[in-house]
Amino acid sequence: MVTAIIACEIGFWVLIAAGLVARYPLNLPRTGLVLLAASPVVDLLLLTFTVIDLRTGGEPGFAHGLAALYLGFSVVFGHRVIARADRAYRRRIRHEDVPEPDRGPALRVETVDFGRALLAAAVATAVLEVCVLLVSGTPQADAATETLRAWYRPMATVLVIWLVTGPVWQLVAPTGRKRTA
Repeated sequence: MVTAIIACEIGFWVLIAAGLVARYPLNLPRTGLVLLAASPVVDLLLLTFTVIDLRTGGEPGFAHGLAALYLGFSVVFGHRVIARADRAYRRRIRHEDVPEPDRGPALRVETVDFGRALLAAAVATAVLEVCVLLVSGTPQADAATETLRAWYRPMATVLVIWLVTGPVWQLVAPTGRKRTA
């Protein structure tokens, strides 16, 4: 299962790199767009691997929790990661003057980003609970449920840190600056 997660993460970045290469050096914008748009397929594959593993008797563990967190992050932040990679490629490789998008006042930006983090955590929680349902009724159901739900504490810790270093920090020490992506 860990191998599947690593393969999916690598696949995500390979699709982004291939999409950027097709889009710019090869001057195939449609092909590049298709490759970039295919990155959610990697998420679907990871979800499929996770479900198959659990349905065929795989013991829920670290890899399944990590898959849930990866899916939450990828679903919510994937588009932004791709857009940022596109800007970075154009700036560093093509030496284009690509301005960062003006996202507005820093407090607003941090609050929206925190909202996205909450959404990513909600997606991860949904995936974890689906995993719990998949193992219910099996001999290891109680231990598996405990293992999977143990991910809630680190997820909550990350969200608290994000809240404090993001929106709360902007309230306490506002800079008045606008943030870029």
